[in-house]
Amino acid sequence: MNISNQKILIVGGGSGMGFTLARRCVEAGAKVVIAGRSEGRLRQAREALGNPAGLELATIDIAREDEVAAFFARIGGLDHIVSTAADIEGAYRLLPELDLKAAQRVVESKLYGPLLLAKHGAPRLGVTGSISLVSGIAAYRPAARGSVVAAVNAAIEGLVRALAVELAPLRVNAVSPGWVDTDIWTQVAGNRKDETLGAMAERLPVGRIGQPDDIADAIFFLIGNGFTTGTTLHVEGGHRLV
Repeated sequence: MNISNQKILIVGGGSGMGFTLARRCVEAGAKVVIAGRSEGRLRQAREALGNPAGLELATIDIAREDEVAAFFARIGGLDHIVSTAADIEGAYRLLPELDLKAAQRVVESKLYGPLLLAKHGAPRLGVTGSISLVSGIAAYRPAARGSVVAAVNAAIEGLVRALAVELAPLRVNAVSPGWVDTDIWTQVAGNRKDETLGAMAERLPVGRIGQPDDIADAIFFLIGNGFTTGTTLHVEGGHRLV
């Protein structure tokens, strides 16, 4: 896929899957804007990417409509919008222990944020543009303590289908990752991260846990495939089968 000189916004591009996608797009010659709430993390990401000339940083909280609207008012035209952002801190709790504010942060970062990106970003996209979001395996294989994340992931996939109809011919898709080895697992499993991921690797048909590159590959495909819209691409090592 030739994305040379295309302009791609990656919200959540300062770490994890978003950072890996940003690296892939920069290497392919795209102009990339990585956005997130932490200016320090974005700067670290830029340094890790080698301070490329075509990379911009944008500090923004996508759950705040005023910030989203102001960002798109100054950013100019775009070719693609990607959001991998998720604030799940404190969300993996049994119901008696669940803090509603933590649940609200998940909804704001993974659902309301992408909705606002679509609302204010779609007018900035060309007719061949796309919006790519991230749901997750929890929508299909929910577990105790994961009710909020499961619900939000399922909602994202419904949002994708609706937006694909409403915003056509713009393309709107989602990637649904399985268990991927990122820093988020430190929040979820703490010092049992390696043990937890290792046990899942033994269960999966592919025999391993996912890596950020696996998800970046999938998003990269959705950005470039002009005949795919309203779709959830499952990249989960066969997790739905076990």
